[in-house]
Amino acid sequence: MSTGEMGVPVLKGMTWNHARGLDPLVAASARWAEQGGAAITWEARSLQDFEQYPLDDLARRFDLIVIDHPHVGQIVQQNCLAPFEDAAALAGIEAGSVGRSFESYRFAGRQWALPIDAAAQVLAYVPDRIAAPPATWDDVLALGRAGQLACPLRPPHALMTLFTLCGQFGGSPDVTGARLFDPEIAAEAYARLLTLAALVGDDARTQDPIAVFEAMAASDSPIATAPFLYGYANYARDGFRAHRIAFADLVPLGPAGVAGSALGGTGIAVSALGAHIDAARRFAAWVASAEVQRGLYASAGGQPGHDAAWRDATVNAATHDFYAATRATLEAAWLRPRHDGYMAFQQQASALLDAAIATRAPASPLIAALNELSNSFAFDTLRK
Repeated sequence: MSTGEMGVPVLKGMTWNHARGLDPLVAASARWAEQGGAAITWEARSLQDFEQYPLDDLARRFDLIVIDHPHVGQIVQQNCLAPFEDAAALAGIEAGSVGRSFESYRFAGRQWALPIDAAAQVLAYVPDRIAAPPATWDDVLALGRAGQLACPLRPPHALMTLFTLCGQFGGSPDVTGARLFDPEIAAEAYARLLTLAALVGDDARTQDPIAVFEAMAASDSPIATAPFLYGYANYARDGFRAHRIAFADLVPLGPAGVAGSALGGTGIAVSALGAHIDAARRFAAWVASAEVQRGLYASAGGQPGHDAAWRDATVNAATHDFYAATRATLEAAWLRPRHDGYMAFQQQASALLDAAIATRAPASPLIAALNELSNSFAFDTLRK
């Protein structure tokens, strides 16, 4: 971070390398500077780095950092981010939270990031290849047998789908219970996951959602649907890729219907190690506000985290109702654990699950191993 002309600070920001993650922040920063705010330059890292990169290192180099909510407990432990304290600004953003997006960045009684992007695992399909999204599990299987199915299974996305499937069967992982996974429900979820994995093939274990979307949107692709992946509104826009991708709520599989999807999205955080913390906080609160989210942020290719944008007719029209079509799933999404230790669990649990999928390992020892692993990463302290 440095100081430019007339003493106006120049801030550095880090986000993730996709049009959805970078373009709206670049556009918003340009408008902010025009209005007399701090100049902000942005860098971007890969989706894989975004999910795993040590945040304390980023906090030493950047003033503004776009984060994923499961990092919050680790952040508090490392004391590397500055909490937001403007009660009036926080109240307005909290009131406009889509689902639990605002809550996901609140930990130990303080707000560590502001939601600028809301997402959950939903269903994607290509209208040029099928007239409507699959409505039942049998419909999904039929598309799989026809070679028209995709599902991102690269770690940690297979684990996110296991979480989501558990939720759909009425048993989202229980952070404060005696065990993380209910063995019976998790076994059913894992069986469905193995079925998907067999239909989409081994290449899926190297694909994240972006890779699947790019494959679906290609002109020579047979893929018609992906039943579990994080929604990306960019691909719902006309002209973004050769084929437009449409979105829908999850296929109801169990008693919970569309509930239980693993919550995603991103928040904007401020480094506690920078020289201009207040300037960074002001920009973060502005870019997370209703006016910016439904206007500049959405029109620049962002996927807003504010209710004002999700309900806006213009924002929905630009994405063929991406927001309206997936709102029920997001509102009922499950909030992943956020305590210090969860990210290490997620990484190791993803590796266990990936190996199990590769060998079609039986459910019982896998679920037992995942439950044992969760307790080794301080889940048990949340139950006391």
